[in-house]
Amino acid sequence: MKAYSELNKEELLALKSQLEAEYQDIKAKGLSLDMSRGKPSVEQLDLAEKMLGIITDNEDVKAENGLDCRNYGAPIGLPEARKLLGDIAGVSADRVILGGNSSLQLMFDTVSRSYSHGVLGSIPWSKLDCVKFLCPVPGYDRHFAVTEYFGVEMINIPMTEDGPDMDLVEKLVSEDPAVKGIWCVPKYSNPQGYVYSDETVRRMASLDPAAEDFRIYWDNAYGIHHLYEEAEKQAQIPDILTECEKAQKPDMVYEFISTSKVSFAGGGISAIISSDANLEQIKEYMSFQTIGNDKLNQLRHVKYFKSLDGVKAHMKKEADILRPKFEAVESILEESLGGLGIGNWTRPLGGYFISFDAMPGCAKEIVVKAKEAGLVLTGAGATYPYGKDPKDSNIRIAPTCPTLSELILAAKVFAVSVKLISAEHLLREM
Repeated sequence: MKAYSELNKEELLALKSQLEAEYQDIKAKGLSLDMSRGKPSVEQLDLAEKMLGIITDNEDVKAENGLDCRNYGAPIGLPEARKLLGDIAGVSADRVILGGNSSLQLMFDTVSRSYSHGVLGSIPWSKLDCVKFLCPVPGYDRHFAVTEYFGVEMINIPMTEDGPDMDLVEKLVSEDPAVKGIWCVPKYSNPQGYVYSDETVRRMASLDPAAEDFRIYWDNAYGIHHLYEEAEKQAQIPDILTECEKAQKPDMVYEFISTSKVSFAGGGISAIISSDANLEQIKEYMSFQTIGNDKLNQLRHVKYFKSLDGVKAHMKKEADILRPKFEAVESILEESLGGLGIGNWTRPLGGYFISFDAMPGCAKEIVVKAKEAGLVLTGAGATYPYGKDPKDSNIRIAPTCPTLSELILAAKVFAVSVKLISAEHLLREM
């Protein structure tokens, strides 16, 4: 098959007619498919099912230090649970404060605290005329939703395979004191699945911000979500806290992790990781916010996983479930769209998403077309601040939740939608 751009009008019209017939056949099946969110599948959730019953009697509710986890206490988390999440992140337990089940809530709280009380004595952001955040794009829609909620001006930073465009990041951070933060997903970025290079991590830690309260929001959501065993070594990157300390800027980073896609999406545990000074401010905030998060859940995680080795063994089982799904989508995209010049997609070695770039001006129509045929996708534009993709090109594909058979159907619906909309777009331009 020729690339679509090589077809003349008559050939495109004939192709469009053929694709419309194929599309109508699919639509007549009355499908109900969903690739809109990066949710764990039932199979993944079942892997941790035994965690729910791991506490069986009164002795099982005691932490290692004898604390009764049914009662108040340990407001920043059980020591053994802090160690477990610290081991996952590659930091010592004293750098870790545990939250509830959601790292996103910790991110929201961190931005909120900066608005209400400032960062380590700096002017609260609510008293400033303008607050700006750098947003690597395409990126995570919920990050952008948090800063949009607070009225932050968000600035697009193009992503490369090595991470954000660091020349642009360095320029904006050093020149503009209104730039207060940058969103980062360093391992298996959402949605492209890129891993920051060592150089990117070190340049990030060596930033020279004009604002003393500038912070890197380091969302390490997918740090252990490898699809292939060999990917674990390939995805090793320098620890951002250590690099910031080397650069004599220990307070410049907040790191966030959770087990939301390790154990249970609605019942995991989360943590914020940072410097002593940042953690002291967070502890003060938390002392007014809560007497303590769910210690029984923290204890369940420790009893179930036991150690980092236990977590890694669990994640290999997760990978065995997810790998065929990613490979199925990639295979169908290659078989259906390869060489046609109407789309490109990433082939991640971990994480939860595949990023697809359609021909400029086509993403919104593709998402609508797919929905009409029974496939729900993440809204076009969601991977950009304010939901505005300047090229109307990027579509996030989430292969994790559907069954493999559903996913194969969904990928075929998606491919037909891409081909049909691309043909119509080229015909309009003739």
